[in-house]
Amino acid sequence: MLNLSGGVVTAGKGWTDDGAVYEVHPLKRRAVNATRPVPVPPPFVRTILMHVERFGVAPDGRLFRNEAGNYVDPAAYGMTWAKARKAALTRTEHASGLAKRPYDLGHAGISFWLYSGVDPAECARRAGQSIQVLFRHYAKFLDGVQEQSNGLIEQSMQEWDHVSRGVPPAEGAPNLDRKQTGTAGRSWDRSGRKRELKNNPCFAVRGVSGRRLTGKRPGQAPSCRGLEEAELLR
Repeated sequence: MLNLSGGVVTAGKGWTDDGAVYEVHPLKRRAVNATRPVPVPPPFVRTILMHVERFGVAPDGRLFRNEAGNYVDPAAYGMTWAKARKAALTRTEHASGLAKRPYDLGHAGISFWLYSGVDPAECARRAGQSIQVLFRHYAKFLDGVQEQSNGLIEQSMQEWDHVSRGVPPAEGAPNLDRKQTGTAGRSWDRSGRKRELKNNPCFAVRGVSGRRLTGKRPGQAPSCRGLEEAELLR
């Protein structure tokens, strides 16, 4: 668990009170002494521990510093990131601008959380953003997901073909019986069993009974309040 307490901004000597190049700021939209806990995966923890064991930390506890012990210049991050992209990406990926900036890692991480099925509210909390900002600016398409989506669509098309020809669906496949999919107030899981939705408050607004809605803006976060104006994300 990382407890984030603030950030360092490169402002320039002409824009700081003490003439320093860097300025320490508290977390955005939070009290001065507020912290934000962020869970981190075990591989990242091991990487940090290895880094500390090899290089130690600065007197103030910072992990990353230059040879003089000061803050790392943004240009150094950019140069290192450019070398990493060239070494890790294919020529096509490198030319496409994929992960062009270190800051793009934040977008990729949040998109991966959403792709993994993490609740959007939890993603927003970990990212320190609102749900609206999360979907509007940070949620992106992941490389390789299009092929997986094509496979899912093709699987459903095959099941529809089985239904039209009267062939029983394969075990564990989604139940695509047209009579069942039209049942109001219910949905069907992958085993074909009915799942009650009447206790879900999102399906009790303005008589909505499980029908799909289209939002005004692409990527707008779903909300139980005013479902008629939001996109119901599945």
